[in-house]
Amino acid sequence: MAEQLSYLFSTRTSKELAEKIAGFYGQSLGKINFQEFSDGEFEPVLDQSVRGGRVFLIGSTFPPADNLLEMLLMIDAAKRASAKSITVVIPYYGLARQDRKDKPRAPIGAKLVANLLTAAGATRIMTMDLHADQIQGFFEIPVDHLYASTIFVDYITSLDLKSLTIASPDMGGAKRAKNYAGHLGAEVVIAYKERKKANVVEEMFLIGDVKDRNVILIDDMIDTAGTLCKAAEILMKNGAKSVRAMATHGVFSGKAYENIEKSELLEVIVTDTIPVKEGMSSKIKVLSSAALFADVMKMVHEHQSISDKFII
Repeated sequence: MAEQLSYLFSTRTSKELAEKIAGFYGQSLGKINFQEFSDGEFEPVLDQSVRGGRVFLIGSTFPPADNLLEMLLMIDAAKRASAKSITVVIPYYGLARQDRKDKPRAPIGAKLVANLLTAAGATRIMTMDLHADQIQGFFEIPVDHLYASTIFVDYITSLDLKSLTIASPDMGGAKRAKNYAGHLGAEVVIAYKERKKANVVEEMFLIGDVKDRNVILIDDMIDTAGTLCKAAEILMKNGAKSVRAMATHGVFSGKAYENIEKSELLEVIVTDTIPVKEGMSSKIKVLSSAALFADVMKMVHEHQSISDKFII
């Protein structure tokens, strides 16, 4: 029986990350012809045969919605081209914050996206640090949920910080902070925040002692950076020696870059799941997730266990 071939394709906005992934995977990206119409409509056409093969489609689904639509069209194209399996690699899963109905007449966007991906023809999903773990349960197909801790723990260790404390900027991230702290042998503190509307923190209180400690704030994403900057301010006021922030997804919307540059944060570390604008802040450092995705993609293609890729 002939070995199943694998093919890698990328959405346009995730091309830089996809090329790095392809490099580690040991295979070049497949070609896609994009036909664009004057009204903004577009049509991605796979420019090679994928019949009977395993197709990996790489692309984060951050706004605008065209990024999600482009991925859906690519899935449909691969399905209609008789690909045997279609693994959708979504480093950043857009609409993940809409994971539950927390007010009357609200949608559950994360579930809708799951339905759309499956209906389009995806046979497997690969993503990193979902905003809520339960989103995996929105799918009736296998989901490989990777964690940036595999990348961040090595970086934290390289800093060789004494008196290390891991902090969560909110109650929702307490479990994540506790897991990091347990792995690193560090202490844990939590910044409790109250919101009245999205992206606006009304009040914040610190639970724990940070006097003379080097603190690292851990989160899944940074949007406007308001929460992180407020948390860093409170941590420094309570005697912290230094404050860094680590988050998997650098959304950086609104005045995020300006907020970070003016903040008490010494350094902000993110991965490249979303393209980060260069030169916007001297404090931002980007670590690549490409090697991790490439390794897991190889293991999936070769039907190997990926258990050893999970640290936290």
